[in-house]
Amino acid sequence: MLQDLSIPVIHKRGARIAVSALFFLTGLCFASWASRIPDIQQSLRLNDAGLGSVLLALPVGSLISLPVAGILVSRFGSKQVLIIAAVAYAAILPVLGLAKAPWELISFLVFFGFCGNLANIAVNTQAVAVEAMYGRSIMASFHGLWSVAGFTGAAIGAAMSGLHMQPVYHFLLITGISWTLVLLTMRHIVQQDNNVQANQPLFVKPDRFLLTLGIIAMCSMICEGTMFDWSGVYFRRVVKVEEGLGGAGYAAFMGTMASGRFVADWMITRLGTRKMLIISGTLTAAGLLVAVAFPYLVSATLGFMLVGAGVSAVVPLVYSAAGKSAVLSPGMALAAVSTIGYLGFLFGPPLIGFVAQATSLAVSFSLIAVMGAAIAIMSTRLKL
Repeated sequence: MLQDLSIPVIHKRGARIAVSALFFLTGLCFASWASRIPDIQQSLRLNDAGLGSVLLALPVGSLISLPVAGILVSRFGSKQVLIIAAVAYAAILPVLGLAKAPWELISFLVFFGFCGNLANIAVNTQAVAVEAMYGRSIMASFHGLWSVAGFTGAAIGAAMSGLHMQPVYHFLLITGISWTLVLLTMRHIVQQDNNVQANQPLFVKPDRFLLTLGIIAMCSMICEGTMFDWSGVYFRRVVKVEEGLGGAGYAAFMGTMASGRFVADWMITRLGTRKMLIISGTLTAAGLLVAVAFPYLVSATLGFMLVGAGVSAVVPLVYSAAGKSAVLSPGMALAAVSTIGYLGFLFGPPLIGFVAQATSLAVSFSLIAVMGAAIAIMSTRLKL
């Protein structure tokens, strides 16, 4: 077990920097791909429906990897899995730019999603071990760096697209940066995972605690997925902003979500995990209701800012709590919680579309506000 607080500070610091860099790596690779989707859509001559079908391949690969990731991390340790998965994740990125047909891109995206989520489970397992070294909450700051990497990847992608650089060459640059990060950090990665017992079974039914954490994560990811996919549509159709302000809601959400993760650890230390989850759920619900009740530029932007602040700490808190499970190893516990939570990303955005088609987009967003309230209510019952 890695709970020996006598470990020298320099070792703790080295491990924290290494894990931070690898969180950044995973975010950078994903954002780099996302930033060039329009260019790849154009090169493959895909219409919107065709693109939507192709993009389903990535979450399919992620879902396939979830049970496999838990087993591999428990059997071989998160360090070995993380190094291999990070190298493979970055290696597949340029291959996406080489796809000449939709079926090729679909095949590559399945592997990209598989390796990306494998790296995600492994790096979060590492984060649990580093957090145990510090004896206080630092998980949210790791996830904050993932968000920063998202901004960085999007900015680089916009610049590359503006220079008319082909995606494959852009992706090769990102692969080189990623492999350099792996080489620089691999010797500082934690050797042994936290809270792993000898002869611990690989397959154990998750207890009520882990199931509750998974449902909380799912509710949060439904809210996040809604903001990612529908915030711009909401601002155009409901708020009726001018054409140049269509992304204001998304920018407001992403800004407070990223910045919120860097102050969340400080707040968690003072308020505790349960209170922080209750506050997070309340902010999420309140923000969505404000945007629905007052569909104007300033008020809706403020509402989306509250949603970003609300969801910012939920997934890091859930992962941190799951990593301390007494029933499963950290890798298996994180995989179990992620499996449930990821359903929110997969089914949340389509649910918005179906409800909006039957009623209105405002009604859909009101329904998502219930997810925020559910986070707050379920968190009151957690024994943390």
